[in-house]
Amino acid sequence: MSTLERRARERDKDENTITVVGAGPSGLACANVLARSGRRVVVREWHAEVGSRFHGDFQGLENWSSEEDVLDGLRAAGIDPNFDHVPISEGAVFDAEGKEHRVRSNRPLYYLVRRGNGSGTIDRALLTQAMAAGADVRFSDRVGTVVGRSVLAGGPRAADAIAVGYVFETDMADGDWLVLDNWLAPLGYAYLLIHGGQGTVASCMFSGFKQQEQHVQRTLSFFRDKVGLAMRNPRRFGGFANFRLPRAAVQGGHPVVGEQAGFQDALAGFGLRYALHSGVLAARSIIDGADYEGLWRRQLGPSLRIGITNRFLFNAVGPIGWKVAIRSLSTGDAGQTLRRFYSPSLVNRLLFPIAQLRYRRVLRDPSCDHRDCGCVWCEHGRDAATVPDCGPGSGRGSQSRGGVSWKSSI
Repeated sequence: MSTLERRARERDKDENTITVVGAGPSGLACANVLARSGRRVVVREWHAEVGSRFHGDFQGLENWSSEEDVLDGLRAAGIDPNFDHVPISEGAVFDAEGKEHRVRSNRPLYYLVRRGNGSGTIDRALLTQAMAAGADVRFSDRVGTVVGRSVLAGGPRAADAIAVGYVFETDMADGDWLVLDNWLAPLGYAYLLIHGGQGTVASCMFSGFKQQEQHVQRTLSFFRDKVGLAMRNPRRFGGFANFRLPRAAVQGGHPVVGEQAGFQDALAGFGLRYALHSGVLAARSIIDGADYEGLWRRQLGPSLRIGITNRFLFNAVGPIGWKVAIRSLSTGDAGQTLRRFYSPSLVNRLLFPIAQLRYRRVLRDPSCDHRDCGCVWCEHGRDAATVPDCGPGSGRGSQSRGGVSWKSSI
């Protein structure tokens, strides 16, 4: 280690330095808020660049579950949504019989964003803002032991759902399509997103991971038949998501944010809004001396519990219930319908204890039975060197799995 590196490490041990482990959206949002408050922030990321696991693929920044627009929430936290984003207020949903239903909303259901290291991606924009605020972001910096004041933002621990498909170029007109059909995506959904000559198509599966290739090929065939899918220069991509209501989101005294804490919508697998929000909450807890556990439980906990109950109901009602839900979305303002579905209710509160016990049973897919594997959904692919030690008796944190070039959110 050079003299400059040793001096940098010594400075990092200073009690005024806050280390953020991971340069994903949650970590960079946290670093941004901390740095703008005058804190000295070091972000340590073991990949060589921001968004390195992504390929410019489209994802959705969810906007249907709250009265507050997600972009307004970012602005209120001091984060400029200057990344490329396209408001999506209408699209098509196909039921298991292949019937198309148009859905519309008076406000954006979600914002289409791109992931990766390229210009205009949400990852690059958050990095640029954090660095402009004064954060010291270090790439190719693998964390072994967490030292000093830290925030853990390393990514998911396991896979409860996977998305596998292609990013591509196309001459197709812009459009957004969703399919609820177990034949294409067991207990999940298949989707096709087209904007500006770029596209993403995938099967998002909550079960049947071992048959992922069959589901992807069926998804491609479906969209070719229904909407004339035409791909140029297709590139394969894949990712996984982990859902849970954590018993605690603090390890060794360090706030845990984003996917590492399990902050995802258990119904749809959307996590970007949770990631950004939890990163901001962790920063505010440090700046204000507030209790992070109390903050996330009050501001994220209700939505996490509703997502778990919604997932339980989704699994229980099956294709017939899904068809009824699709019809409901297509007969009025889809945004208002979804917000009611995501609002606290007596039914939700009564069902949650049962849902919490039972929803994960269906999600777990024990289809991998070999030790040396590349399965994105099993525990065997974890690289122990990427799991930082958070201190005695604290349990262990988790960064993204080493050597796996799959995106880590859906």
